[in-house]
Amino acid sequence: MIRLLAFLIVVFALGLGFAWLADRPGDMVVTFNGYQYQVSLMVAAVAVVAVVAAVMILWWLIKSLWNSPYTISRYFRVRRRDRGYQALSTGMIAAGAGDGALARKKTKEAAKLIRSDQEPLIHLLEAQASLLEGDHEGARQKFESMLDDPEMRLLGLRGLYLEAERLGDRNAARHYAGRAATMAPQLAWAAESTLEELTARGDWDGALKLVDAQKSTRQIERDAASRRRAVLLTAKAQSLADSDPAAARTAAIEANRLRPDFAPAAVAAAAALFKQNDVRKGSKILETAWRSEPHPEIAELYTHARPGDAVLDRLNRAKKLQEMKKNHAESSMTVARAALDAQDFATARREAEAAIRMDRREGAYLLLADIEEAETGDQGKVRQLLSKAVRAPRDPAWVADGVASERWAPVSPVTGRLDAFEWRAPMERLGQLIDSRDDDVTVAAIEAPARPVPEKPVDVIEHVGEAGGKQAGSHEDHVTPVTAAAFAEVPADAEAVEPAEELTRLPDDPGVDPDDEAEKSPRRFRLF
Repeated sequence: MIRLLAFLIVVFALGLGFAWLADRPGDMVVTFNGYQYQVSLMVAAVAVVAVVAAVMILWWLIKSLWNSPYTISRYFRVRRRDRGYQALSTGMIAAGAGDGALARKKTKEAAKLIRSDQEPLIHLLEAQASLLEGDHEGARQKFESMLDDPEMRLLGLRGLYLEAERLGDRNAARHYAGRAATMAPQLAWAAESTLEELTARGDWDGALKLVDAQKSTRQIERDAASRRRAVLLTAKAQSLADSDPAAARTAAIEANRLRPDFAPAAVAAAAALFKQNDVRKGSKILETAWRSEPHPEIAELYTHARPGDAVLDRLNRAKKLQEMKKNHAESSMTVARAALDAQDFATARREAEAAIRMDRREGAYLLLADIEEAETGDQGKVRQLLSKAVRAPRDPAWVADGVASERWAPVSPVTGRLDAFEWRAPMERLGQLIDSRDDDVTVAAIEAPARPVPEKPVDVIEHVGEAGGKQAGSHEDHVTPVTAAAFAEVPADAEAVEPAEELTRLPDDPGVDPDDEAEKSPRRFRLF
C-alpha cells in the first residue's frame, strides 16, 4: 500500500512538472565539441526522464542476472518446504484419525523435506505415530528428547505425564506435572495433578499458592477458587489444631469467611474459638452455618460449647437451635438427644417422632429405640424400632467416590480429588470398614448398588414351640433367631424379615403369657 502510494505521488509530480514546462515554452542550447545543439525544454525533459528510466531498467536486469542462482535455489527450497508442510499436515490429520501407517509414512516424508531442527512438529508427529503403532518406549524416548528444546519442553512433559498415567505410575506423573506447573501454572492438567500431589502429602500452603496462581491466570472462576481455598484452609486448621492453635484459628476463620455455609469450616473455626474461651463468637459462627444447613456436627459442638454446662443448659441450647431452623428433622433430632440426656423422656419422644414424620431414616428410629429402652425398658418395642431402623433409609454421611466416611476429609481416599466429599445419604452398605490412618479418616461404609429383593420370600417356619425350636416346613430353610443383646452385631449384609408375630401366628395355647409373646418371637434374618 505504501509503495503504491509512493508511485502515485511520483507520477503526479511528473505530471505537474510537465504541465509547468508546457505553460512556459523555451529552448535549451548545448555546445559540445564545436557543435551547438538546440532543443525545446519539453524535449529535454522527456529525454532526461527516458535516460533515467533506461538506467533503472538496465540496473534491474544486471541485478536479476547476478542473483539468478540464488533466486532459482530459493524457488526450489520454498517448493520443497511447501511439500514438507503438506506432508506434515496430512500426517497430523492421519494421526488424529488413528491411521498409524499413513502417519508414519508422512512423518518420513516430512523429515526428508524439512529439517527437524527447523520444525518441532515433526517430533510430535513421530511420537504420535509411535503411540499409534504401540511403540510406547519409542514414544517415551521421543518425548524425553523434546525436553532439551525450550519450545517443545512443555509438550514433552505432557507426553511423559500421559505415559506415566497409562502405566499407573502416579509418582512419575506428578513429577512431570510439577515441572510443567512450575514453568506454566496456567496449564490445567499440570496444576490439577500437582494440586493432588500437594494435598496428598499435606502441603496445604503449597496447595493454596497453586490455587492463587490458578485464580490469577483465570484458569478457574473466582467462586471455584474461593471454594478450594476454603477446603484447603479447613484442612490446614484441622492439621494444626493441636500443634499450633493460633494458626489453626486464623486458617479456620478465613475458611469460614469464604464459605459461611460450609459445616466443616464452621466447626473448625468454632472449635478453635472455644479453645480460647471465645464462646460468643464461636456460637455465632455455628448459628450462621446452622441457619444455612443444619448439620449434626454443628449441633453437637454448639450444645457442648461450654463443658461445664448442665444437661438442662444443653437442652436449652438445643431448643435455641431448633428455633433458628424450625420444621427440620435435624433440629428435632438435636432436641431429642439433649432431652434424652436430661431424662426428659416426653420431650425426647415427641421430638424423635416429629423427626421421623419429617424424614424417616435410620438414626431417628435408633434414637427412638434408645428413648424407649431408657424410659420403659420394653425390649419388644425396642426390637420393633430396631427392625424399622434396619429397613429405613440411611442417615446422611460424607460420601466421595463411593466411600462413606464418618468424618469430613479434604480429598477423596480413592482418587485423591480435592473437595470430593458431599453430605448426603449413602447407598446400601456392604458392611466393610476401612481405616485410613494416613489422613485420619475412618470410612464407615462403601456404596454399592442396591441388592434386588426377591419377589417371593423363602418359606418361614410354620410353628414355633415354647423353646423356640423349628418344625420342618415345606423347605429346608435355616432361620437363625437373634436375641436383643446380639442384635447390634447382626451382619450388615443381612436382609431383615418381619418379626415372627407378623409372619406367622402362634397356636392358641392357654399356657402362653401374652406379655411374653413378643419375647418369644425371635427376630429372623436371611443371610446371603
